[in-house]
Amino acid sequence: MPATDSSPATILVLEDEPDIAKLICNSLGEYGFRSEHVGTGRELLERAQRATPELCIVDLGLPDMDGMQVVRELQEGNPCAVLILTGRNDVTDRVLGLELGADDYIVKPFEPRELVARVRSILRRYQRTTAVEASVVERNIARFGEWTFDKGRHALIRSDGSEINLSAAEATLLLTLLARPNRILSREQLLGERDIDPFDRSIDVRISRLRRKLEDDPQDPRLIKTVYGAGYLFSTQVSWE
Repeated sequence: MPATDSSPATILVLEDEPDIAKLICNSLGEYGFRSEHVGTGRELLERAQRATPELCIVDLGLPDMDGMQVVRELQEGNPCAVLILTGRNDVTDRVLGLELGADDYIVKPFEPRELVARVRSILRRYQRTTAVEASVVERNIARFGEWTFDKGRHALIRSDGSEINLSAAEATLLLTLLARPNRILSREQLLGERDIDPFDRSIDVRISRLRRKLEDDPQDPRLIKTVYGAGYLFSTQVSWE
């Protein structure tokens, strides 16, 4: 469940360097966020299994396992919002993180206020999606084409019964598209932000990943169409039950 004003978001901070972890947790605390520090990937996965957090901040350089594997296992078992924090300033790592379902990526050394701003941005995006659920879609099952989407389980079911799990970021994006079919949505609308960096390709990565799961030919999509210079359009009828 997303946090409300009276219930601050629960944020798990996966960082093996105590000084950096303290800086992150103190910065989050100054802005009213509730955080919990864990030092290993396994500890975070076990903690998330007991109660799914609103957001995980995941360092990629860990003592017990690769941070990318943590992101993968999180999205497969307990999908939630993820902000990757790393010393690796490599575009390949950024794209891979987004492909695995991360919502954003920040490189060390970082400015604490920027990290807090990105946390706020991610949580606001999920809260806006929840508002869409409440006002537009009060039921759990969407049917479109040969697909059924169960938003409670973040699951896509094809007409033959085969099932595909989605990451939290993918499910959020799909829900936004399903709530507004046959309408052009800008990248800003899909990300839930008024202004985004013109070089930010995170939404395009997620669209590409959704296409690979939904489309027979992702290079010639029938469902999620690109409207050049404007955004994306979900070109189908959607029914809810």
